Amino acid sequence: MRTGRVGGALRRAYPTAALGFLLYKLGTLAVNALTFPVLRARPRIAAGPRVSILVPARNEALNLPHTLPRLLRQGAAEVIVLDDRSSDGTGPVAAALTLGVPGARVIPGTPRPAGWHGKPWACLQLARAALGDVLIFTDADVCWEDGTLNALLHALEDSGADLLTVWPRQQTRTPGERLLAPLVDDVLLSILPAPLIRLPFASMSAGNGQLMAFRAGTYRRVGGHALVRDEVLEDVRFAARLKARGGRVAVALGGDLMSVRMYRSYAGPGGAVEGFAKSLHEAHGGSRAVMLLSWAWHLAVYTLPWWPGWTAGRGGAARVRTAVLGLGLLERLLVNVRTGRTTRADLLEVLLTPLTPLAALPVYLLALRGTYRWKGREYVRRGRGAGGDA
Repeated sequence: MRTGRVGGALRRAYPTAALGFLLYKLGTLAVNALTFPVLRARPRIAAGPRVSILVPARNEALNLPHTLPRLLRQGAAEVIVLDDRSSDGTGPVAAALTLGVPGARVIPGTPRPAGWHGKPWACLQLARAALGDVLIFTDADVCWEDGTLNALLHALEDSGADLLTVWPRQQTRTPGERLLAPLVDDVLLSILPAPLIRLPFASMSAGNGQLMAFRAGTYRRVGGHALVRDEVLEDVRFAARLKARGGRVAVALGGDLMSVRMYRSYAGPGGAVEGFAKSLHEAHGGSRAVMLLSWAWHLAVYTLPWWPGWTAGRGGAARVRTAVLGLGLLERLLVNVRTGRTTRADLLEVLLTPLTPLAALPVYLLALRGTYRWKGREYVRRGRGAGGDA
């Protein structure tokens, strides 16, 4: 009898809790719609700082022909590509693209020391080779438009930050990409209000390794990427630890000036499932229980309300259930609009919202494993031992 009463109370509380969750996220979205900075085209800064654009590249031979020429046109003092021991010809491709371009060069990566993850080690090598006053790390799949560097330098100067980190606009082409890739924007814009990121509290930090622009003096003072040598979430951790050491962090959306196609498939090596699974465990504090509860809660909020009969009945309870249905879709719509993803296909993507938790299930299951692979390297998750090359 008592079990039945508890079960009944939970069933009655569930729609109200889901509504409260969605209202919080929509409230945060509203704040970020007004306050989250977006890169804007700006004129070139006269006598601006010397800039090093730094590209860690491992197996990026397909992306570099599309992205590297755009970096070379930005007018930076130097563009350095680090071939991180690729097996697909990344080095020769980058060398051909940079041939004869003043300030551009390709350097070979050295073997990863024990206790280091691949990307932090690649970035540290790039920083050691760079001479700029501003160090801009950008992933090889990030696509810059003409004038992006000017916009970045203005944003860095206007914010007074030691680190400016930017979220490029998501490019999604296949249904699998549309199901998962936009979750990056949803988490960014609906969880933490941008004004809180400006506060000097390390716990209120955000970072995106796709684009991180540092003032070189601050970067070197805090130890560079050695600060996050063994972190899979090296971007978020770097921002937090920089703040903890007195640094200032600013954020921005890429707007029309920067975009990225993160994954070219849903499953398989290098696909969205593998990509999101590598850091999901750490994103949930390294707790498998929290991770599973997170998935179950998102299923309860976004998928189960579409079960037949959810909105049956009358009165306040029925109105709450109907609101949960509508607000779940509205959240996805507002995220797409705020990030400038407003083509017809982008807007129709909103209809995929109820399927997203189901599509994310393989990500969660893969993240439960004690090891993960990324770009041909195998790592052991934190608490299970040190990582090592496959």
